[in-house]
Amino acid sequence: MSELRPVKESFASKPAASWMNETLRLVIWARGLRDFGDGFVAVLLPLYLVRLGFSPFEIGVLAGTALLGSALLTLVIGLIGNRYDARDLLIIAATLAAATGVALSIVDSYALLLVVAFIGSVNPSGGSASAFVPIEHAVLTRQTAAAARTSAFARYSLVGGLAAAGGALAASLPEILTRMGWPELLGVKVMFAVYAMLGLVGGLLYVRMIPMPPSSQSSHSSSLGPSRAIVYKLAALFSLDAFAGGFVIQSLLALWLFERFDLSLAAAGLFFFWSGILSAFSYPVAAWLSRRFGLVNTMVFTHIPSSLCLILAALAPSLPLALSLLLVRAGLSQMDVPTRSSYVMAVVTEPERTAAASLTSIPRNLAASLSPALAGALFSLSWAASPLIICGALKVAYDILLLNQFRRLKPPEEC
Repeated sequence: MSELRPVKESFASKPAASWMNETLRLVIWARGLRDFGDGFVAVLLPLYLVRLGFSPFEIGVLAGTALLGSALLTLVIGLIGNRYDARDLLIIAATLAAATGVALSIVDSYALLLVVAFIGSVNPSGGSASAFVPIEHAVLTRQTAAAARTSAFARYSLVGGLAAAGGALAASLPEILTRMGWPELLGVKVMFAVYAMLGLVGGLLYVRMIPMPPSSQSSHSSSLGPSRAIVYKLAALFSLDAFAGGFVIQSLLALWLFERFDLSLAAAGLFFFWSGILSAFSYPVAAWLSRRFGLVNTMVFTHIPSSLCLILAALAPSLPLALSLLLVRAGLSQMDVPTRSSYVMAVVTEPERTAAASLTSIPRNLAASLSPALAGALFSLSWAASPLIICGALKVAYDILLLNQFRRLKPPEEC
């Protein structure tokens, strides 16, 4: 570990931490709109595919294809992101989200759906796993002082989490429309059209941002420099965590609840709403804990109990017990999101931040794209609980490795 050292830098040029900053406010509003759409798409997508007659394995393959496409797009952002205006890249990403919603609302063919999943912004995980993430992380860090960075990521994640919870609740709207006489699939397609509209509105918010061209240092630097070894080690560990998480992405968890307990769409939407609420309010708690115990300790010692709850939920004999354990997991499992993002941004230099955010996201998405198909196959073999157990066990292993490798590498504010 002798090669791992905290990255020191001067923050004198940073703007004071203020959530009245126009750029930050626009980024957060756009994140909220995006996650609201992702929240209902993650719940509706498996139901939509089941109604079209596709098997759990085919649903898993499509989810994995979506994550693979997202990983490759994020790779492109990592390679070129430090050369272009961040606002322009965000506008392009929002346009892609709008086009994805339009395509989902008119496509029924499995082959075409695979294409849409691969090149579009379909997010079966229900979280923020897209090309937006590395760009927004770099903007957020650029606009925030070091001492407020983790709190900034917590607030950014809080808004996204609350919006995703609201989106999950909105997933019950097609069921309401069905009771009013609408065909069920038509109601789902209407929601996909709403997703397209949210992408357009998000793009308009990005248009209002001030131009954010790269600094002269960033535009002439390589993607990664002195922090290369740190980023590669983090990327490898995050890949293990993402591979594990791919077994229980939100769409597959919804599928498990539909098939294991015959949960209704309205009940599933309500469950994912409260799950999202608990996850969202865990973000500011994570920021508070990190100030007292450190970023790495907060990541690890909240994550392990959540994984144990997931394993127990897989073995639960009744729906109330399973949902209770999953809700406890929801309150703990996402505390590593703002802390992880803050940690990555803290231990690399400023010119490396877009690349670091991308290159720690890419392996995550690539690894996560492999496991949904495996989970779908296990569902098809009637081993429905095994994906949850595999996910929990692998995540515990990840936490132990992360603690072992990075407990001594402190961000500047902890030194």
